[in-house]
Amino acid sequence: MQVNKRKIINDPVYGFINIPSELIFDLIQHPYFQRLRRIKQLGLTHLVYPGALHTRFHHSLGAMHLMQEAIAVLKMKGQKITHEEEEAVLIAILLHDAGHGPFSHALEHAIIKGSSHEDISGLIMQELNRNFNGRLETGIAIFQHKYPKKFLSQLVSSQLDMDRLDYLSRDSFFTGVSEGVIGTQRIIKMLNVSGGNLVVEEKGIYSIEKYIIARRIMYWQVYLHKTVLSAENMLIKILERAKYLTKEGKELFATPALSFFLKNQPGSIEAFNQPEILNHFTNLDDFDILASIKTWTNDPDKVLSSLCKRLIDRNLYRCVIQADAFDYFFIEDLKEKITSILQLKSEELIYFFISDTTSNYAYNIGHDKIFILSKDGKVNEIGAASDHLNISVLSKATTKHFICYPKDI
Repeated sequence: MQVNKRKIINDPVYGFINIPSELIFDLIQHPYFQRLRRIKQLGLTHLVYPGALHTRFHHSLGAMHLMQEAIAVLKMKGQKITHEEEEAVLIAILLHDAGHGPFSHALEHAIIKGSSHEDISGLIMQELNRNFNGRLETGIAIFQHKYPKKFLSQLVSSQLDMDRLDYLSRDSFFTGVSEGVIGTQRIIKMLNVSGGNLVVEEKGIYSIEKYIIARRIMYWQVYLHKTVLSAENMLIKILERAKYLTKEGKELFATPALSFFLKNQPGSIEAFNQPEILNHFTNLDDFDILASIKTWTNDPDKVLSSLCKRLIDRNLYRCVIQADAFDYFFIEDLKEKITSILQLKSEELIYFFISDTTSNYAYNIGHDKIFILSKDGKVNEIGAASDHLNISVLSKATTKHFICYPKDI
């Protein structure tokens, strides 16, 4: 029976999303991509914003939809983009997050060190390319910034790409944080190409200014919200404790995929070329982590069970965040209180007191700059073109210090 592969998907952010080709339909149907249904886009952010339960599956489809619109605009403006290139750039953006693990940043800190999700995405695309008889070659070249038409790669990954346009729109929609709303449609309509690079026509400059400001606000109000930082760092400590106990010979409940990474450390991205490691990784999702944490709430190890109970019951650590480093004597006094009240061994303190920094750029002036195309054909970087945006301020990394510890201290 012939399957109809020209489907439409009803998306709450954009309305109807078209699946434009049979190859893209087959990629969406592949288990590697379907796995993204089981990985939340914003990890533990739903503990702060209850609506933030959307997945990387939603986001990847949304980014592909925006890419379709961007390519249509560029073709209308005279850019020569072949059918093969169009399908390839859609594949590149569709699969750009295929290498994300569950609770990505926590996983990368505690379990899979030395391998970024971008690198793993590349390996998954290579594996899919073998499965689909080399039909992803051009898409992989675009994803890896090796394709001659630079603007295609910039649409996938740059400071103004379809990835960022979608996640800002989608994350603000599902969290309800209206400060993150951006003029996605206007930005896409203003896209053009000059000198082989992606540019924004002058009429779109105010939309770009708002986009940069919105990104800054979303980072501090959503992605790096102090309670999100607390929950994510507690998850890191849970995984670190589980890995430590496993190394000591304790048999913890875990799914086969999670058990493999508790017992083994891939070490580098090259290790993922081994079929066994990639297979375990592509079987790992939110369900593995959450089922294990729920079970570990009853584990005899008091450190592990305490951490897990606190996270499951949303009894999260207090998180204090500030611009300056914390006073040394204040920290030492706090550590003594935690150790005494919780009756901890000295080596157990690291699980109940967390001290770190977090930072972000609203706009990185040294990387993939955003360029504005004026009516006379001149191209200027956004900082020089804008009469409102203080790029010197927004391009500096804003760093904040934070500590997390149990509220009952």
